[in-house]
Amino acid sequence: MKSKQPNHLRSILAHIVLVILSFMCLFFFYILFVNATRSHADLQKGFSALPGSYLFENLKNVANDGTFPMFRGILNSLIVSGCSAAICTYFSALTAYGLYAYDFKLKKIAFTFIMAILVMPTQVTAMGFLRLITNMGMYDSLLPLIIPSIASPAVFYFMYSYLQSSLPMSLIEAARIDGSGEFRTFNRIVLPIMKPAIAVQAIFSFVGSWNNYFVPALVIQSKEKMTVPILIATLRGADYMNFDMGKIYTMILVAIVPIIIVYLLLSKFIIAGVTLGGVKE
Repeated sequence: MKSKQPNHLRSILAHIVLVILSFMCLFFFYILFVNATRSHADLQKGFSALPGSYLFENLKNVANDGTFPMFRGILNSLIVSGCSAAICTYFSALTAYGLYAYDFKLKKIAFTFIMAILVMPTQVTAMGFLRLITNMGMYDSLLPLIIPSIASPAVFYFMYSYLQSSLPMSLIEAARIDGSGEFRTFNRIVLPIMKPAIAVQAIFSFVGSWNNYFVPALVIQSKEKMTVPILIATLRGADYMNFDMGKIYTMILVAIVPIIIVYLLLSKFIIAGVTLGGVKE
């Protein structure tokens, strides 16, 4: 009986800590929702823990703003983020599989080169990247926001580490003996095993691309091609006489909805995929 009591107290303490952490994480989303339901005049009065009644009014103001293409911006962000996440995860997994499953002379050099790119900040190559896409005729286009995601050293390293822990070489060799081609082996055997890693990196890649402001601000000029972060910055930088804080909070609230949906759709693979198809040596 004495040994059960400390365990019971430990369980209660753990639940209390988890409740506090959950409250701290969700509190900011709640405040965002509350602010999105208040008018600009109410927001200037100060903090309020209770929702207002201006949510639909704020949505209507944002949607009917002729100088602010909200729905077009959301569509642009969905296209860029969805394509970037798909390309990034697939080709990073394919590159990781190539370095993991094959032995060749330059294997270590190739791995070191990819890791060296990982530590190079985007700002260092920004001007060269801008000049390149301008010469290629892709300035003021969504393509420069999608195509570079095909090479993501951070995602590659995550996939490579996951393959080392989850994919035995005996499984690949058995597929080769059975006459399976390399791409068929990758698509039919390796990818299902990598579902947890792909789901995690798809979420991170989608969110990172969705929140990306620096690169779109460099290459996008037309308002109908702007993504959500640029549009929100445009609202924030509006004339102070026409500045509406309620519209900004409403736009931010709308902007995080796709991220939540993507997480809910992919999170099940993180848990379910852990037990998928792995073979122990």
